[in-house]
Amino acid sequence: MLLLELNILTLNIWGIPYVSSDRGPRLEAICKELSSGKYDIVSLQEVWAQHDSEQLQEKTASVLPYAHYFHSGVMGAGLLVLSKYPILGTLFHAWSVNGYFHRIQHADWFGGKGVGLCRILIGDQMVHLYNAHLHAEYDNDNDEYKTHRVIQAFDTAQFIEATRGNSVLQILAGDLNAQPQDISYKVLLYTSKMLDSCASDTFRTNECDHNSYTSARALSRNPRGIRIDHIFVRGGDNINAEIVEYTLPFPDRVPGQKFSFSDHEAVLAKLKLSRTTRNTDPGAAGDGAEVATIEVNCEVVEETCPSREQGGGDGPAATIPPTADATAAKCNGSSIRTPDKSCSSIQPLPAARTAALQEALALCDASLLQLNTDRILYYSAATFLFVLLVLLVEFTAPVGMRTIFLLLKFIVFGVILFCVFMASIWNYMERNGVLQGKKSMEIMLHHAQKYEYFY
Repeated sequence: MLLLELNILTLNIWGIPYVSSDRGPRLEAICKELSSGKYDIVSLQEVWAQHDSEQLQEKTASVLPYAHYFHSGVMGAGLLVLSKYPILGTLFHAWSVNGYFHRIQHADWFGGKGVGLCRILIGDQMVHLYNAHLHAEYDNDNDEYKTHRVIQAFDTAQFIEATRGNSVLQILAGDLNAQPQDISYKVLLYTSKMLDSCASDTFRTNECDHNSYTSARALSRNPRGIRIDHIFVRGGDNINAEIVEYTLPFPDRVPGQKFSFSDHEAVLAKLKLSRTTRNTDPGAAGDGAEVATIEVNCEVVEETCPSREQGGGDGPAATIPPTADATAAKCNGSSIRTPDKSCSSIQPLPAARTAALQEALALCDASLLQLNTDRILYYSAATFLFVLLVLLVEFTAPVGMRTIFLLLKFIVFGVILFCVFMASIWNYMERNGVLQGKKSMEIMLHHAQKYEYFY
């Protein structure tokens, strides 16, 4: 029985005040596109300015009358949800680790990032929309935020599991800063038992060759671009969530302009929800448990998923028709598609989840060791600078140099305070955040096989 059909869109609008190029005209174009009435629920990231949030809400109110912006941190979480249907409740979960306050050039910490939940009533059915923007990766060769992203991914998966309640559908739509081969992607997908709505590896959502904001350096590193913006779905009990279509709906350029809508591509997933028959075969799910499945045909036919020459992925939609033999990702953990999306490569979910968790735990252990090293280095630097400060105090400044010496003393004293803070308060804050994520993953790893039905 068909319950509902939904068009879900996610977009990182790249709305950093005074930094993002062409922000004003791009925002106007985004508002116009969202006002077309083609989208039921819109999940936006990097809406950092309050004015931008208000403009998006006001100019789309005729077709998306319900909205919620998640406030957090210094700049706000940057997450905005627009909906055609009533938003009955919201909840925000801030992540325990989220970058460093002194890395001002990265600024993720100031955003107070986390995952936001909107409980949306569609007819008489409750749908949960989760909006998230994981920590960015600034250096692929030396990714110091990798552990932070893994813990954020695991926290998000656990938040979704803990809050899904009686919803018929859970949707995670956002900029996850994770490619399908990344450990944070695997941890989030496998521990949440959600399904990636993209069934083709030809799509790219960032650093695409056709995007006007993609730098030459990014193209030389990834000529085809990368896919880091995702829509994950999971049906509720006895609910089948069918992915009808996945596409990148926005044109390459803002109409009449030479620039793109954002440095990211918008992602659209069209879904159909239907109620499934109850499973009464005890052998199918252990003790006659009911099983909810999410079905998708993962046989990628080249003609149905055309892309640009460099794999930009903004060609016609990759339509995934409902078929009787569609591959199912069982919500009870029987199987899940691997990132290559080939039907011949299906890995059991428990094994994939175990491998992902073990790799994530190894990252946590390495981070804890690094934190111990950092604490020693910061205390050592503070000690050395304290000795230097004592010498400066005892040393009589030459005539005409007193102001410079006084300023130097203040600078050294400030650096000492910074080193002590990083070695003590900040080190323990980050250590406890990593430890909490690590212990939660250890609990799942220890009990998941024995109590598979509950995971």
